[in-house]
Amino acid sequence: MNDFTLLPRHARQALELHLRTMPAVVLTGARQTGKSTLARMLTDPPRRFLTLDDLDVLDLARRDPEALTTYPEPVTIDEVQREPRLLLAIKQAIDRQRRPGRFLLTGSANLLLMQRVSESLAGRASYLTLWPMTRREQEGLGRCGLWEELWHLDDRDWPERLHQELDRPADWRLLARRGGFPVPAVHLQQPEQRAIWFEGYVHTYLERDLQQLSTITALPDFRRLMQAATLRLGQLLNQSELGRDVALPQPTVHRYLNLLETSFLLIRLPAYAVSRTKRLMKMPKLYWGDVGLALHLAGLPEPTGAHLENLILLDLLCWRDTRIERPEILYWRTRSGEEVDLVIELKGRLLPIEIKARDRVRLQDARGLQAFRAEYSEAARSGLLLHTGSRIEWLTPDVLAAPWWTVC
Repeated sequence: MNDFTLLPRHARQALELHLRTMPAVVLTGARQTGKSTLARMLTDPPRRFLTLDDLDVLDLARRDPEALTTYPEPVTIDEVQREPRLLLAIKQAIDRQRRPGRFLLTGSANLLLMQRVSESLAGRASYLTLWPMTRREQEGLGRCGLWEELWHLDDRDWPERLHQELDRPADWRLLARRGGFPVPAVHLQQPEQRAIWFEGYVHTYLERDLQQLSTITALPDFRRLMQAATLRLGQLLNQSELGRDVALPQPTVHRYLNLLETSFLLIRLPAYAVSRTKRLMKMPKLYWGDVGLALHLAGLPEPTGAHLENLILLDLLCWRDTRIERPEILYWRTRSGEEVDLVIELKGRLLPIEIKARDRVRLQDARGLQAFRAEYSEAARSGLLLHTGSRIEWLTPDVLAAPWWTVC
């Protein structure tokens, strides 16, 4: 299947539920993740579709924003971040007539993090994030990985469920090169075509989208920082060290990273600690919003284990951000060097996940998972050790090794 406009998305069911509940729903995510396509799929009830990429509509939003809020039918307003003052008119319209699904707003920037946005529609809107397409979405299955099923299954039942997926192996390196943006992931088949698309994406982001968020005059410096960030996937985010490497002052690095995060291109993965205050004090790990774009920016000939971690993290974020009760996705590291790549925290329970980009795993690969379970024995579930091989086996009584593609 190569018509990505027909591929179902995991977020659709959650989006429809939010529209049946709230007068406004804000669907955000990086540009080109498929927000507009998903919004256009919602035809029951019929919706009027407006986009601020249309200069006439943008001009009207600036001159008379109330004119875009008085239609009798439900309205979808695309790229709403281009005119933040429109949100005040939407707030006033909701306060006059509050009914579910009245406004669907999409934007390629996180409105809650934008400095120019003073109106958050608190109490009137819910927020959903559309991440790049997961592997299963690209295959037409319209879902993320098996996280929900595994969470509700007893740990001892995991192998039986994962064995049902063994006949659907996948090449993680190819998935990393494609990324999850619908056009390069599904529609473009040749590496050269994807390289052209990614370069065009970067230019559009730097020359247009970024300027809508903040005035950046030194675009070569910004691109150099982007490249340096993509070369540090899975590493602790030390802004001072990053600044020294790219010859930029720390305040500038801080500002640029915040803009990348606002654009959903940068992901900061927080550290797990029992105290939530300590989580904020520990350095986050750095990941990217699309693995294919990260590979392009880094200029690496082959993806690394950090890119596999990034792929699995994005699959988890797709699952997390469509749940009503959202789990925390974290990492764990001790001063002595023990580490677990990912930790899911939900309802007081913890699921530790270690990721190895190799076909065969050994007992020593489970040391971090065992250390984590020993530290948090009352809350921790069995550990998952995801690898690139084809065997499902208990390495220890409390660590299950399984191919990454049986889960994601």
